[in-house]
Amino acid sequence: MFNQLKKWNTLRNQILFIFLLVMVIVLFIVSLLTLRQVSSLLKNNAEKQIQQVAIEANGRMESLYEQINTNSKLVITDEEVQRILTDVYDGKEVTFRDRQQLMGHINRIMGNTDGIFSFQLFSGKQQRVIPLDEDQLINRVGKKWINEANKARGGMVWIGEDPHDKNYFLAIRTVSLMERQYRNGGYLLISINREHFHFANEEYSSDQYSILLDEHQKPIIQNYQGDVTNLIDSNKTNIQLDHRDYMVTKQTSNLTGWTVLILTPVSELTEGLSGIRTGIILSGVVGFIIFAVSSIFLSTIITNPIVRLTKTMRHAGEGALSLNPSVPSVNEINELNSTYNQLVKETNHLIQMVYQKEILRSQSELKALQAQINPHFLFNTLDALHWSLEEKDEEELAELVIAMSNLFRYTITKETDDDWVFLKDEIKHIGDYMEIMKMRFGDKLQWRVQVPANYEHVRIPKLIIQPLVENAILHGAGNKVGTCQISVTVEPVPNTNRIRISVEDDGTGMDQERINWVIQAMNSGGTSSSKGKGMAISNVYKRLKLYYQNLSHTDLMIESNVNEGTRISFELPINGGE
Repeated sequence: MFNQLKKWNTLRNQILFIFLLVMVIVLFIVSLLTLRQVSSLLKNNAEKQIQQVAIEANGRMESLYEQINTNSKLVITDEEVQRILTDVYDGKEVTFRDRQQLMGHINRIMGNTDGIFSFQLFSGKQQRVIPLDEDQLINRVGKKWINEANKARGGMVWIGEDPHDKNYFLAIRTVSLMERQYRNGGYLLISINREHFHFANEEYSSDQYSILLDEHQKPIIQNYQGDVTNLIDSNKTNIQLDHRDYMVTKQTSNLTGWTVLILTPVSELTEGLSGIRTGIILSGVVGFIIFAVSSIFLSTIITNPIVRLTKTMRHAGEGALSLNPSVPSVNEINELNSTYNQLVKETNHLIQMVYQKEILRSQSELKALQAQINPHFLFNTLDALHWSLEEKDEEELAELVIAMSNLFRYTITKETDDDWVFLKDEIKHIGDYMEIMKMRFGDKLQWRVQVPANYEHVRIPKLIIQPLVENAILHGAGNKVGTCQISVTVEPVPNTNRIRISVEDDGTGMDQERINWVIQAMNSGGTSSSKGKGMAISNVYKRLKLYYQNLSHTDLMIESNVNEGTRISFELPINGGE
């Protein structure tokens, strides 16, 4: 996946991406601001309109209330009403004919009033005067509202829904007798047609709810079927009903104390917004397409000369550098092309010389490293012979001289091509060397070799393992009291085409500080001994780097613990580095 992304990481695609990203950001910001502004404008206009509806509805209710209040005042101040109730107050008997005439008189007054269904007149002792029956006021409204009417001292008290007939509302007021120092002479019970308070707004859908509340926050009329308690108690401007958002509009009358409550779905307030949103999106898509085509054309014009120059430069990896043909372009690209062509001319003139010098240098360095091994190996072998002269008889010394002859022949002869040998030959050479070293150390030195048969013909550089074995003997067996075990192991590296070669001893080992010092000396090209004689590890490391220049696993791995031993390992390709 990373390679696929890298393939698209071109200058042309970057320019195109930046142009398109800027365009998308600009379109998004403009569209968002426009949509937000239009949405806010539509919502504000709808809120103002609904608020105006609430004001108009509230005004209409005030007008109805005032009309009922005015007409009821006409009744309680009427001369005939005052006369009849005064007679009742004085204890005089009111005839049936007088009550009949009074009822007709009140009906004529009521005929000029919209919404009032009937007037019922009661005496101060709550006995009905009209209509013509003997019912009592307390049976119609209850003691609570009678007390409220007394407290209002002639003012109209809104009772609400008629408990005996839900099609009507009731209101009550006391009748003050003007000829008796405005004492309470009776009560006027007003029955109002419920349909007269209907204020449904046909301009909005049936999803809009309208509620009229009295001064005690009790519903007078409503088209909402649910519980309005939560709606009344909430001061929020937006609420949720049946998983829909509603905007709440309230308008309270100073005259009546009533409140008009209108709940409007938010979706209806922004009903036209979807069309505007669609228009903005279509405009943005068209603008994006136009800008994308323009960006592709522009980025292609800018990057084509650079792509052509890049292809020419890429051919350098296949051989000699080639000149890039001149292409009409901007001044910067023309200057870059000209500079590249001049560089190609000079580089082609020098590249062969530098390449040949590098080859000669590498070959010389390899020869120097091999020459460094031979005298070092000769010195250590002769030293072993010196230790054996005093203890061995002539026959054993003769065998030792023959073994040494084989070792020196393997070391200095040129029988193999470019100093490469089979792994089995290197292991045989190590065996001869171990036999000679055993004459010096005796039974103190033990050794073993583990090489799978199928890896015996792997080609490796000559003397790439023997210096590490020599180092293990000198610093392992040479510094340890008692038996020392030297192991040479060859094993495959899982899931690769490489083998791992390890040389291990169970000698005195090294601490971490000593290991770090050896690694630093190895990397810097010095010796691993404070006396300047420890060149085995550094030599092997350099030769691996020179023989396997393109191999990433040539570093020597050094593992060691004090009094436990040391293990040095490295990995080589099975194909011999080809």
